Amino acid sequence: MSKTPQSRIWIANGLGMLSRYNWRKIAEAIALPVGALLFSLILFGIFCAFCGKNPFAVYGLIYKSAFGSWRSFQGTLLRAAPLMLTALCTALPARLGLMIIGNEGALVMGGLGAIAAGLLLSYGSITPSPEQLQNVSGIPSAGVLLGMALAGIVAGGLWIAVVGALRHYRAVNETISSLLMNYIAIALMNHLVGGPIKDPGETIKASSFSLPEMNRLINLPTTRIHYGLFYGLIACVIAYFLIQRTTFGFAARTAGGNVKAARIAGLPVGKLTVMICFLAGSCAGLAGMAEVAAVHGRVNESLVAGYGYTGILVAFVARYNPIACTLVAVLLGGILSSGGALQRTLDMPDATALVFQGLVFLVILFSESLYGRFRVFKEPIAPIAAPPLPPSSSTTVSA
Repeated sequence: MSKTPQSRIWIANGLGMLSRYNWRKIAEAIALPVGALLFSLILFGIFCAFCGKNPFAVYGLIYKSAFGSWRSFQGTLLRAAPLMLTALCTALPARLGLMIIGNEGALVMGGLGAIAAGLLLSYGSITPSPEQLQNVSGIPSAGVLLGMALAGIVAGGLWIAVVGALRHYRAVNETISSLLMNYIAIALMNHLVGGPIKDPGETIKASSFSLPEMNRLINLPTTRIHYGLFYGLIACVIAYFLIQRTTFGFAARTAGGNVKAARIAGLPVGKLTVMICFLAGSCAGLAGMAEVAAVHGRVNESLVAGYGYTGILVAFVARYNPIACTLVAVLLGGILSSGGALQRTLDMPDATALVFQGLVFLVILFSESLYGRFRVFKEPIAPIAAPPLPPSSSTTVSA
């Protein structure tokens, strides 16, 4: 008897896995976002043509400044690091049926918490005197960075947990409340750096006191990429396994699918809501910590760079999948890094990259209405065979 070739066994196993995971839904989840991005490119090309620029020259410059060389790709990864973390601030609550857009506020609060912890651990005071500035504490740099990370996580997590609590216990719309809390966080930061924690020696812009160089987040060897990139990658992997491979994630997805059914089943919907929102905010808070410890070294208005708002777009394009957020963050990070090149080379406004982001956002929102409408992505319905007639109903024909 002939043996079945190993290749046929692999193909059969692969087809079995595809049928198990419903390949049509997987294909739909990939095809629609990709199609939306391509359509956004067409619309952006029309916009560039109206501005008197060659769309293909613009596309080429965007690619060259974002991915064309190792140096340019480093700039892309620098911007992708906070985008991965802020995207989780929207992606995680979305699994519970919540639409949180308070990413920017959580990032700012995480930065404030991180600088407060960093200055306390480095100098013993948030507003150190000239004498204290000359005497850095003997706490190891790793201990200071760990304290800053914990402070950023807690500050950002509590900020979004308030939104979740308002949603569950007071029925306040989470989208509106989280958006308004962005402005509250930014106003609070401006107040603190302009008054209580202001560095009097900084005359260019109101800022907090600066972290000592030894307690800042260092870069990877021979690169401009700081270790905050690993924060984002690790957080996305942990978030994926938390949602897809744990009972906590199953409970969250169940509550997001049907809150009434979850309550009937005895799931603690209120605790799940607050916990998911805390985890979401903690990711954005960690992004604020990385920006303070690696990029700025202090807190000022430069911390409000729009990474939180772009993180919302990353989550939308990735369909709230934490693993997909890493790839989409790199793509949009490259678009962000190309804004300066468009201004210098083609004399286009620096906000051109923001126009592209806005088009992507609008098209992605529109594509949400297309899910389930294409026949090719629907499971074929097998025809129902007519039941056989019972023997008693059959008629006998006599000659």
